[in-house]
Amino acid sequence: PRHSHTFATLLHTQRPKPSMHLWLLAAFPALRLAPPVMQVRDQMSGVAPVGNARYQGGVMPTRQPLTADSSILVQGGSLRTWSYRSPAVEQVQVILTTGGRPLDADIELWQGPGYTASKMRVYVEDGQRSPFNAVIETPRSPNTVAIRNVGPNVFPFTADLIAGDASSVSMPTPECLASPIMVQGGALRTYPFDPTVDSVQVLLLTDGRPLNARIELLQGPNNNKQVIELYCDDGRDRPFFCILATPGSGNVVRIVNTAPMEFPMYSAVLPYSFSQGRTPDHVPGGDVVIGGTAGFGDRSGRAWWE
Repeated sequence: PRHSHTFATLLHTQRPKPSMHLWLLAAFPALRLAPPVMQVRDQMSGVAPVGNARYQGGVMPTRQPLTADSSILVQGGSLRTWSYRSPAVEQVQVILTTGGRPLDADIELWQGPGYTASKMRVYVEDGQRSPFNAVIETPRSPNTVAIRNVGPNVFPFTADLIAGDASSVSMPTPECLASPIMVQGGALRTYPFDPTVDSVQVLLLTDGRPLNARIELLQGPNNNKQVIELYCDDGRDRPFFCILATPGSGNVVRIVNTAPMEFPMYSAVLPYSFSQGRTPDHVPGGDVVIGGTAGFGDRSGRAWWE
């Protein structure tokens, strides 16, 4: 009580001197304020720390190699976006997988307000057996990648994005870069592959004109395992590159130029990886053979009726 009376008396007096301030702090410890504490978060939203290779979009302080972001589950009917403001992000690799269910998605690249630089519609029959794997060119930041699950609620998928430069994402091989052929507007090209091929690389580009194409992975007569409908405003500035998983036998990649005749494009489709311990004449159990000589002759190449 005596301290309370003394404090009330001091409040009605004149402004205390600096020595009286020190006496008040010594007499009443509750008047002391806690010193400010600087808190450093391990990872801020939108900014990746220097010692961490993960990138969540935003400004990168250095040009370090970037790795995959944490996987995000995209439910049916929902939309997820990834924004990249740093000019160090030149390509974004998009990998979509499921637990064995079909995959149906819309992928768009936004650059500036109301401007869609490229977009694609993706359908995969089995997102676990043949996941969607493509690289989107993102020159001139800022860029935003938008992924929408257009399937029902019972068909979610997982999205993994890898942002960086050519050393951080998958790129076409030198053989693929040196072997593009022209596909006129409205024309199509087919590329059959051996059962030993586990995955195929597809590169589409133009001479600067818009790119409109349809990529199909067939296994059997008109049996689409994966379909990609692609649009890009500039096929030279933003060429399209993807990797198609081709398990089993009888795989055929079909490329269709859906643009008019005045908009030709160039395509290169080559094997990307091969299986181990399998020969071209090997037929996995239960697979359908579309072509080839497996099971129709002996080692001399003669058929069974010869």
